[in-house]
Amino acid sequence: MYELDKEKFGTFLVQLRKEKGLTQKELAEKLYVSDKAVSKWERCLSLPDIALLQPMAEYLGVTVTELLSGRRIPEDQPLTVAEVEPLVTGRLVMTEQEREEQRERRRRWGIRLLLSVLACAAEVKLLWGSGWLGDDWAVVPWMPPAMALGFGTYFVLFSREKLPAFYDQNQINFISDGAFRMNMPGVYFNNRNWPHILNAMRAWACATLAGWMPLYYLVRWILSLVLPEGQVLAMLLLFFCLFGILGGLFLPVVLVGRKYG
Repeated sequence: MYELDKEKFGTFLVQLRKEKGLTQKELAEKLYVSDKAVSKWERCLSLPDIALLQPMAEYLGVTVTELLSGRRIPEDQPLTVAEVEPLVTGRLVMTEQEREEQRERRRRWGIRLLLSVLACAAEVKLLWGSGWLGDDWAVVPWMPPAMALGFGTYFVLFSREKLPAFYDQNQINFISDGAFRMNMPGVYFNNRNWPHILNAMRAWACATLAGWMPLYYLVRWILSLVLPEGQVLAMLLLFFCLFGILGGLFLPVVLVGRKYG
């Protein structure tokens, strides 16, 4: 199978970047990647994510085909079918490289999620032994970790790592992936912000599983010092739990989605 020429790509990228008067850091900021990633591309050590090709070509003033072929193509000398086909095949090779990176990311996040579940189980055991759980065993404090486990499992194991191309071509604030639905007014999903949203949701799930129970009972203990047991205390604790769920689920998506969108 034909593979994209990393050396031609890297050399051409250096040329285009210098023509635009950009540093590696400035180009990285425009593409929302690290300057180390740009450095690896230019040193011919790796190739960029497919989703970056279109914005990269626009910033550098070339077409995606020119970027892939590693040279400028005169308008009066269009590529033949025989020349275009290797470029398409090369994109498939890049996709396989991406898949390997995605598998590694899922593995790392899977380990973190498992450790978070074990931490949550250990905390419950300690709280149960100390008698802190009391009558709340099956009610309020279990909502956030239960939601975190469900969403964390989805985002780590089953969520798509890339969105269809039409998300990059249109302003879409709705995600539909199997049974999962997310509608976020004011946030447009695309392949620039989606990886960051995934990481934010995965981090929220792990943090909630690992730290929610001690945090909840610390807040409950502090509130109980100033409020008697009753409906007011129960409502405040319920509000705190709802904020933990809704704030944890939607606030990271809004912040990260707008930052990288």
